[in-house]
Amino acid sequence: MKNKNIILEAVQQLLSDENMSSQEEICHALAESGFSVSQSKVSRLLRQCGAVKVQKEGHLVYGLPKELSPPTSDSSLTNLIFSIEHNEVMVVLHTSPGAAQLVARMLDFHPKQSEILGTIAGDDSIFVSPRSIKNIEKLYLEIRQLLGFTEKS
Repeated sequence: MKNKNIILEAVQQLLSDENMSSQEEICHALAESGFSVSQSKVSRLLRQCGAVKVQKEGHLVYGLPKELSPPTSDSSLTNLIFSIEHNEVMVVLHTSPGAAQLVARMLDFHPKQSEILGTIAGDDSIFVSPRSIKNIEKLYLEIRQLLGFTEKS
């Protein structure tokens, strides 16, 4: 376990420089640091540390995500939401493309989200599961209020 943490820290250090554009490059850099890892192991390590491809000087390179804390309800997310609907068991939000995960993260981490069991976010849709389906209407209204949502015309 200790060795795994050391390798993960080494990968995170390499990614913080944002100079590695391929898993092969990461393998070679780790080898130069004394670690013997395969490309598949590097792939798993990249997933573990949440690595993302970022644009740097016109090239895609591996980096670490910049956002470490979730957005707050003070953030201007309202303009990203097209609709909020519900049925007897779940609330569904439709967002602009690429915004669903940001909005879902805010819902998951909001301190007053007592009625939310969890969210599932795609690219432009969010499924919100209530703690109890008996309170679906309450959850629906809480989400609308939290997001400051009014119907778009």
